[in-house]
Amino acid sequence: MTTPSPASTSHMPATMVAIVVALLLAAALAGAWGFQILGDMAPCPLCLLQRWPYYLGIPLALVIAVAAHRQVPREVIFAGFVVLGLVLLWSTGLGIYHAGIEYKFWPGPTDCAAAPLPRLGAGDLLSAMRTTRVVSCDEAPWTLAGISLAGFNALISAALATAVAMAAVRIRTMSR
Repeated sequence: MTTPSPASTSHMPATMVAIVVALLLAAALAGAWGFQILGDMAPCPLCLLQRWPYYLGIPLALVIAVAAHRQVPREVIFAGFVVLGLVLLWSTGLGIYHAGIEYKFWPGPTDCAAAPLPRLGAGDLLSAMRTTRVVSCDEAPWTLAGISLAGFNALISAALATAVAMAAVRIRTMSR
């Protein structure tokens, strides 16, 4: 039985961290889509904006995992973790901002009520008005223990940003 070389074992934690981050981001995004599709909770504009860091973070984490597994230079993996950490901090900030709006800590954007209706005829406009749901950014459609989905996004993103920062520090200190 062969034992892994020191170079390959130093990349294994980075690979695992990146895979776990990608999986947790995918699970959180699947949860958001589940609330939308299965729970019939239409997302507000800020809810949709909060998904963008996930759309960027999942493939980035997978690229980092592949790079670490293929034992690319540590500096490249470190840089990937820094970028991923910034994406997760962006997500944390969006979650805090949106949760603060929901908890009435500060006002939300004035255009965060509903998407504009397309140009319609008078009969179509009345029909569209009856079927269109206005989703406001300042109302939490669901909470658990007083924490809204935006609040959970902030907590999840902050925890993952911390894990990514710890992995980046470990990569950085190993390269010296």
